[in-house]
Amino acid sequence: MEILGRSDVPKSDYEIITGKLRFEIDPKRPQNAIIADVDLAPVNAAGKVAFVADLRLWKPKDVSRSNGAAWVEIPNRGGKASLSEWVVKAGFTLVNVGWEFDVPAKKDQMRLEVPRARHKDGSAIRGVVSAVFAPDKLTEEKELTDLADYPPVDIEGKDSRLIIRDQAAYPAGQEVPREQWSLENGRIRLKGGFEPGKTYEVFYLAEAPPIAGLGYAAIRDAVAWLKHDPASPAKVKHAYAFGASQCGRFLRDFVYLGFNTDEQDRIALDGIMSHVAGAGRLVLNQRWSTPRAISGYYTASYPFADTAQNDPVSGQSEGILANSRVKHAPKIFYTNMAAEYWGAGRVGALTHTTPDGKQDITLPENVRSYFFASTSHGPASFPPTSQVKGSPLANPVNANPAILALRLAMHRWVSEGIAPPPSVHPKLSDATLVPINDVRWPKVPGLAAPNAVKAGGRVRNPQLPGGAGEGSELPLLVPQCDADGNDLGGIRVPDIAVPLGTGTGWVFRPAEFGSPHEFYLLRGAWVPFAKTKAEREAANDPRLSLEERYANKAAYLDQVKAAVQKVIEQRFLTDADLEPQLKQASEHWDWVMRQTAP
Repeated sequence: MEILGRSDVPKSDYEIITGKLRFEIDPKRPQNAIIADVDLAPVNAAGKVAFVADLRLWKPKDVSRSNGAAWVEIPNRGGKASLSEWVVKAGFTLVNVGWEFDVPAKKDQMRLEVPRARHKDGSAIRGVVSAVFAPDKLTEEKELTDLADYPPVDIEGKDSRLIIRDQAAYPAGQEVPREQWSLENGRIRLKGGFEPGKTYEVFYLAEAPPIAGLGYAAIRDAVAWLKHDPASPAKVKHAYAFGASQCGRFLRDFVYLGFNTDEQDRIALDGIMSHVAGAGRLVLNQRWSTPRAISGYYTASYPFADTAQNDPVSGQSEGILANSRVKHAPKIFYTNMAAEYWGAGRVGALTHTTPDGKQDITLPENVRSYFFASTSHGPASFPPTSQVKGSPLANPVNANPAILALRLAMHRWVSEGIAPPPSVHPKLSDATLVPINDVRWPKVPGLAAPNAVKAGGRVRNPQLPGGAGEGSELPLLVPQCDADGNDLGGIRVPDIAVPLGTGTGWVFRPAEFGSPHEFYLLRGAWVPFAKTKAEREAANDPRLSLEERYANKAAYLDQVKAAVQKVIEQRFLTDADLEPQLKQASEHWDWVMRQTAP
């Protein structure tokens, strides 16, 4: 560890340490040989592969205040964590370690510096890279940020191509004539401009691929250092990782590839919270990786579930936890919103069904799966806004207090053996999980029926022969909805248990953005109920109005209080959440009642 800064955190008894972690690994060890191209990385005099990660660590200044556990916050595209009140109150150590090579080298960005692979004879490795984008407005130029680490070596060569397609979920498309587009200084230009809503994919030849999979070793070895090295600055017995979206997919792949066993054959992470990852894993441990990309419809490869499931497509049988690399399985929480079931190829239901989507499966004892009904990939701020005038509001239904309660439950599960709440997710057996064609969608004003949407195809799994069915159509199973359009089969936070409107984890693109038949990636919608019966009838709204549901605001808040207490009993909220939830409900009611009918 190289310490670059050390200072007290204002208004707390914590300090923050910033610096660099310098790593060396033996590429021949079995735990490291899984890293793509590590055998082609340059080595030092000791035969080791070296790399460097940014570090940020928060810890109590008084060691007696520490609870002996660390939360490793996996940085999302280089973003740094911040010290929260609950961390300080409980005495956790908080850690950020850079794992991603393609994060721009800017102040406070958490990144990983890795070597680049070369052929054994020292010559450059070349290959084709690609990036996908879909503009929301007509534009003549687009910056290819996803390929910033891959400058072209022969942009006029035969490998340079641009494809335009109508469906984001499928690779087939039409070739754009080469003379119509150009690429210079990381910016691609098209004569006549890129059409809004169309999906574009650009390809070209690059060289010197980074050893991207070293990001997994960085997290593994940083955790081992924290837990076992007397020289580490924080003495912790247990370590848990939290990763959201891209980082939740990182954690699923981290476990699948066997990185939760350190080089001394010890468990690395005792617990993992893979948040809003669905059935996806990060496409990181392969040549020409672009982890910074949004990866719409490019995340889900077999296996999808933790236990070994026979795959009728590839003929394989393995699981995220059930394969020869996994020696130490952590305790795992999968927390998913509705978005991870519906859109962007995340196919969240496949984490708890067979690969063909025809049967429920039983989760391992060390795994819990929690689905939060009618929620978006991330909650919108309140009051919510529309992307364009006349389009649905963004979904503000917020499950974050429940996520915090589960983080504390993870600590109790590991450190005290107190089992967390049972899994809650929709099931085929009780028809709360259904094929998308079978969703009984009500005619919610402004939200077209979503039954014709597709999930896209499988991503290639480089660990299995033939890629395990790359491109095969994914089954799309989603939560069934009630008469309001709100999801069944999940945890209903008060905003959905006592609703003021319909919340979704999906929304179609506004017509102004092009391709209105396509979902807008990872965005949800919220459509408030009409205030009166007359108002809803004028709008042909089948959902009961607020006056038909609740006698008045006080009656509404009474129902909210009962709903909060129920969720507290289920252990997805705490007693301390009661008053904030009631305050929030009151504010939401007042805002909805102030709105005028469209």
